[in-house]
Amino acid sequence: MIIYQKKVTLETDFSPMSVRGLLNHWLVPQKMQHFLRINREILVNGQYRAFNRNVESGDEITLNFSEVSVKVQNYELDATQSFSVLFESDDLLIVNKPAGIKTHPNRPGENGTLMNQVAFYLAQQGKKAYMVHRIDEATSGVLLIGKTPIVIGILNRQLSQKKMARQYIAIVNDPEHELAEHATINSPIGVDPENDRQRCVDYINGLSAITHYRVLSRKGATAVLAVDLETGRTHQIRVHLASIGHPILGDPLYNPTDTTPRLLLHGQTLRYTEPYTDQPRTVTAPVPDAFEPYLS
Repeated sequence: MIIYQKKVTLETDFSPMSVRGLLNHWLVPQKMQHFLRINREILVNGQYRAFNRNVESGDEITLNFSEVSVKVQNYELDATQSFSVLFESDDLLIVNKPAGIKTHPNRPGENGTLMNQVAFYLAQQGKKAYMVHRIDEATSGVLLIGKTPIVIGILNRQLSQKKMARQYIAIVNDPEHELAEHATINSPIGVDPENDRQRCVDYINGLSAITHYRVLSRKGATAVLAVDLETGRTHQIRVHLASIGHPILGDPLYNPTDTTPRLLLHGQTLRYTEPYTDQPRTVTAPVPDAFEPYLS
């Protein structure tokens, strides 16, 4: 039984390549390619085509999946919709997550997280929600969700191969205006031995963590930063900026004496390639009102 089907017509400027080359180019995981090959479920213009044969512009490619290697994520459904939709296609959904809501449940049966809300939203389309990446509960911004079990493998490979990029905006303490205009923070991060809810720079047991930032503007005792992640450790931006003496405003864990009402960290931009195409796409989440007093 076919559980998912994808049809793609190759563009007029497509350069001929083998079926295997096309699937690799699309970043279709090897296990899924294996299912397509042994089940003879990749069709070109309606007929099975061997992996070593070429496809060319104008060909209609049909991928029929009767087996997948992606675990189905069954979330409790929550009809609340605290998120806004930034972009949606047949394969994926990109939303603007508000601050103060967890990205996903941590235990079976848990409800009230963003993924519970997205699961309800997609259930109205007869689809399930597949998480690609997460952001902290206190952080707002752009979040990518897969709508099919096949696309999740492609998006995960874009993420692991650094063909997907996320940029954040952060407001940090900078009373002496001594923060460098741009820099890379390359400090491993591990669990804080005194509080397992927190993370810290750990040069002995920590995992590699690399953060790039540049100053966009300064105002009073604060600076506005554009931050790019090369890795994706828990609390990475928050830990790294605090470690150089410039913690984010409103951070209850790494800037506990600050009284700003919310963490001023926002996932502003996501750049990726549309699955099954070479089309780059940039999606931007509007900067929340809480940031406005600090922007020049």
